[in-house]
Amino acid sequence: MAYVGTPIDTTNTFQSLTGDRFDGDGSAVAFTLSTAPASTLDIEVFVGNVRQDPNSAYTVSGTTLTFTGAPPSGTNNIYVVHQAKAVGTIDVPTGGVSADSLASNTISGQTALTTRPATTDEFLISDAGTIKRIDYSLIGNAPAFQVTLGSNDTLSNDTYTKLDFSTEVVDTDSAFASGKFTVPANQNGLYMFTFSIITDGDSNSNLTSGAAQFRKNGSTVPSSVGDVETIFSSNPVRYTSVTSTMIISLVATDYIEVFAHIKSEDSSGGRVLSGSSFGGFKLAGA
Repeated sequence: MAYVGTPIDTTNTFQSLTGDRFDGDGSAVAFTLSTAPASTLDIEVFVGNVRQDPNSAYTVSGTTLTFTGAPPSGTNNIYVVHQAKAVGTIDVPTGGVSADSLASNTISGQTALTTRPATTDEFLISDAGTIKRIDYSLIGNAPAFQVTLGSNDTLSNDTYTKLDFSTEVVDTDSAFASGKFTVPANQNGLYMFTFSIITDGDSNSNLTSGAAQFRKNGSTVPSSVGDVETIFSSNPVRYTSVTSTMIISLVATDYIEVFAHIKSEDSSGGRVLSGSSFGGFKLAGA
């Protein structure tokens, strides 16, 4: 009669029973299996049709089956049955998981941060459709730096002089050196820079002007954003403060410096005082 009940599974390719047969010779204890079992309990071992104790009669290491005592001589008197082994895997196909398959609290249900993320905490972003991880340290206004003059800089009269900012307050990417900020690799974008310069007529109230300017790659940037001058020609002073801020587009290896300029009535020049500062950072997302 026809088969009654659930049809026999003849298409399951993910499990299979296999076996090995060996000839005992009364002295050999080690035999090579066709498949490496995970443990002694994953195989059934018979010698002369007597099942062997997996806890004491043999051991397995990789594909080597080792008996604790040599099986007797015989033709195919040793046989091993491998229990149903995995011979295939199932992977979730590309695009096989949709938003509807995820719990609504997959992200929001996790423990909320109550403090600022650590620099190595990671976020998930989509890069043209490819999901990638990014460290928190790479998000935000970085690279960033803040430097000051560690000592007074002496300036000759009516001559622009590069300021030697030698004291670093902040330098996130070690991008400031030798008095200039250099854009690191892979950090192209818009940057904001600022300086605050205090000029001194050097004990005499004969300062007629004090000025400072940003320079990009050794050249002045447009005066509307990078060059500031304060003039006191009709009433010379001892000190003056010069400040400026600019936003500028930069690419890797571009560098920014600050130059200062002093004019005095007696042409003696002057100095820029320690504590004058220069700083900047890359604008997030720009």
